[in-house]
Amino acid sequence: MADPKNGLTYADAGVDIDAGNELVNRIKPLVRSTRRPGADGEIGGFGGLFDLKAAGFSDPVLVAANDGVGTKLMVAIESGVHDTVGIDLVAMCVNDLVVQGAEPLFFLDYFATGKLDPAQGAAIVSGIAQGCLQAGCALIGGETAEMPGMYREGDYDLAGFAVGAAERGQLLPSGEIAPGDLLLGLASSGVHSNGFSLVRRIVERSGLSYDAPAPFDPSTSLGAALMEPTRIYVKSLLAAIRETGSIKALAHITGGGFPENLPRVLPEGLAAEIDLGAITPQPVFSWLAQTGGVAMEEMLRTFNCGVGMVAVVSAGDSDTVIKALEAQGESVIRLGRLTARGDGEAGVRYQGRLAL
Repeated sequence: MADPKNGLTYADAGVDIDAGNELVNRIKPLVRSTRRPGADGEIGGFGGLFDLKAAGFSDPVLVAANDGVGTKLMVAIESGVHDTVGIDLVAMCVNDLVVQGAEPLFFLDYFATGKLDPAQGAAIVSGIAQGCLQAGCALIGGETAEMPGMYREGDYDLAGFAVGAAERGQLLPSGEIAPGDLLLGLASSGVHSNGFSLVRRIVERSGLSYDAPAPFDPSTSLGAALMEPTRIYVKSLLAAIRETGSIKALAHITGGGFPENLPRVLPEGLAAEIDLGAITPQPVFSWLAQTGGVAMEEMLRTFNCGVGMVAVVSAGDSDTVIKALEAQGESVIRLGRLTARGDGEAGVRYQGRLAL
């Protein structure tokens, strides 16, 4: 039998249970701050609870989405900016719920790291809590995994899982989408959380460090500018949907840009015709295109290029919907319209050029 005096412990193997307990204690106030009707439990149990009846639903359909932050995490790690990637994590999930007309109800996260740093972990969870507050959903649980040997010290990965609900019969897209309907574009906050493998290559080509002033915004560092969190559209879109009843479909513009995401919400036989001249990309996109020598077509299928969400509305309802969205703080443009699509034709067509 091994001598207990010389025996190994879990801490010797690289896993610090005490650090995990410290992290839980640090994040409890953050989790409490996200409570909403239907969710009022404490973290620390084996699962999170949510009461749909208390949330005000009578005949709900549940909608679920999960996602991560991708290699934007590598920019967070290299730049030391950890308090906003949690917003990205929530955004990538809840924006996918609201495009289906669903109200996000609760969120769970998975945080894996090589060596748990309670301060770093608390900063990450603070962003997750902030994202939940922006989306109006409750953070009801999660998992923290310390995995030495799987990740290097300082490295970590994030995944998120969100559940929302809509009353039966109110899901999007509706069945009334037709040629002549207009496309409204909602401004993004920047690069959001897609295309960062290309972003990182472009930064390497530029020779700049992440703590250098951003060439497109000298008031901040390059790392901080690229870490601008993904915009969460939930509250503004839900308000416009409920106030106007005129939004027929929504498309979250993530990886793949317009050509991959818009056709997902359009019926067979319809194409999106986009006026690129209507878009004003943020300066970060011009810098990425020019520094990386990235062609316009590649930019459009990799990044959101300034438009993070697209709404489909009838021409007669467009003014009403724009007014409702702007009242919620959104910047809205008339992005294009729907046209008939022939066999073999592309689902997205462009007019003009992007101002890069």
